[in-house]
Amino acid sequence: MGGIRGYLVGVGLAGVVGTAREVSLRRYRAFAARDPRVLIGVCPEGDWGVGELVALMAARCGVSDDPLCVSGQDVIDPERTVAALDAFGERVGAVAQRGGSVLLGTGHPDRLLGFYAGLADALSAVGCTVLTPAQGRCVDITTRFGLRTCHLDYVGGVGVVRECGGERAGCATPVHSHSPLPVRVALGAAAEEGGGLPDLVIGDHGWVCGAGQLGVEAIGLADTDDPALFVGEAEGAVSVVVPLDDGVRSDYYLPLTRYVLNRACLSQ
Repeated sequence: MGGIRGYLVGVGLAGVVGTAREVSLRRYRAFAARDPRVLIGVCPEGDWGVGELVALMAARCGVSDDPLCVSGQDVIDPERTVAALDAFGERVGAVAQRGGSVLLGTGHPDRLLGFYAGLADALSAVGCTVLTPAQGRCVDITTRFGLRTCHLDYVGGVGVVRECGGERAGCATPVHSHSPLPVRVALGAAAEEGGGLPDLVIGDHGWVCGAGQLGVEAIGLADTDDPALFVGEAEGAVSVVVPLDDGVRSDYYLPLTRYVLNRACLSQ
């Protein structure tokens, strides 16, 4: 297996991935129970039980559809990842062709910031407007540890949240987040500032689900323990979801930026 497929498997982005089956099943149960921490902005129309979620994730990602498979590592079919990357690139190319506006954001700043920043740079270079609304705005995010007050910030044109902690927004390290609140705040500010909503939102976690649920076209990346994005895609709220391991080294995602830009007929 060579080319992009071989690369995905070789670095653990697809094939046998780091996400444990037990973790994925726990998240599927929480989604079926409509836990908002796992819904991350999606309001499902269908009656998604655990069995339906396992079948969906098997179809979209390639994980095992065997209900007796309850342990071990999840598996992502690299063919499905490549097909989704192609569709992802086509959507990026479509907005680039018309010089549209984009909003990018990540809940995985330690892993995925470079991937999105490369897209933001390339889109800006061809005349797209990379939006950065509500910069510095406070966002109260509920976590299992309680309420966490964060600042919305942008790094390389990519939205992130930073914990306040008594520091200026630019001082605190960007943190991991699944919340859809940052994108809701950003989209609300974009509308208030008169620039209108973006033509496309690119990201992960709540950035994709929150935008898609509000009717804004959204595309993104998701691991096998993030069923909300795939449910959103299945129900039409999300345009494209790329299945891959979202927890590997940050530099492993950079070749995917180049691949997407090539599919979009752009260059960095």
